[in-house]
Amino acid sequence: MSVILPLADAIERFITDGASVALEGFTHLIPFAAGHEIIRQRRRELHLIRMTPDLIYDQLIGMGCARKLTFSWGGNPGVGSLHRLRDAVENHWPRALELDEHSHAGMAAAFCAGAARLPFGVLRGYLDTDLPAHNPNIRRVACPFTGEVLAAVPALNPDVTILHAQRADRAGNVAIEGILGATREAALAATTLIVTVEEIVDALPPAMNGIVLPHWVVTAVAHCPGGAYPSYAQGHYARDNAFYKQWDEIARDRSRFLAWMHRHVLATGDHRAFLASLPQEAA
Repeated sequence: MSVILPLADAIERFITDGASVALEGFTHLIPFAAGHEIIRQRRRELHLIRMTPDLIYDQLIGMGCARKLTFSWGGNPGVGSLHRLRDAVENHWPRALELDEHSHAGMAAAFCAGAARLPFGVLRGYLDTDLPAHNPNIRRVACPFTGEVLAAVPALNPDVTILHAQRADRAGNVAIEGILGATREAALAATTLIVTVEEIVDALPPAMNGIVLPHWVVTAVAHCPGGAYPSYAQGHYARDNAFYKQWDEIARDRSRFLAWMHRHVLATGDHRAFLASLPQEAA
C-alpha cells in the first residue's frame, strides 16, 4: 500500500545521497517539482537516469547534485544544448560528471530488463555504431538458438523512480494519460516509486490512452498541482515554450544560472512558491 505524503517529506524519506534516481516522463509529465525539491534538500552524489534529460537535469547537474548520468540524448528540446550539462562534461563545473550514454532503444531495453528483474537487455543495434567503443556497458552476446550476435546492456534498476501523473486515488493507484515513453518500465524497475499528481480523487476514471500503476508498486504519492511545469500535463496545462527558450540564455552563464536557481528554487519553500515567483522574473 502506498502512502500519501507532502512532496518534501517524500524526498526526505526516500532520496539519499548516492542514490540512483530516474525522473521519467517523455515530452510531458516531467517531474520538475520533485527535481526542485531534491535541489532544495541538497542531495549529492546522485546517479541520475533518464531517457531524454532536459531542463530539470540541467538544473540538477548545475547545482552539483549528480556524479553520474545514464541517458540517451540530452538537450533543450527544440532549442539546443543543455549548457550546465555541457559545462560539467567539458570543464568539470561544478564537478566532474561520469557519462553512461545510450540510444533510446538501449535505454528502453535496459528499463525493460530491469522491470522484468533480468540481468540485461538485448537489442539489434549498436553493433554498427561507435558507441560500444566509448561505453564499456555495451557488450555483445550470441543468441543460443540462432547464433545471431546481439547487443546487450545491463538492466536499469533505479533505487528511486519519480514520475508525475494526472491523478491518483486515495489508495495510491496512479493513472497516467497520454505519451508514456519509458515511465511504466522505469516505475516497475525501481525499488521505490514516488509519484507527484495533479489531483487525488476518490475513484479513478476509465483509463483512456493511458495506464494505471497499481498501489502495490507505488511507494508514495504527493499532491502537487502544476508539478510538471514548464513541461505539459495532458488534459491540465500546456507546455511553456517561452520558458524553454529563456532557459537557453539563463543557463549559458554560471552566475546568471546560480542567481536564477537561488531566487526561484532555493529561496522558495515549495512548488507553489516556485510558480508564484516566476511572474516576478524580468523579461
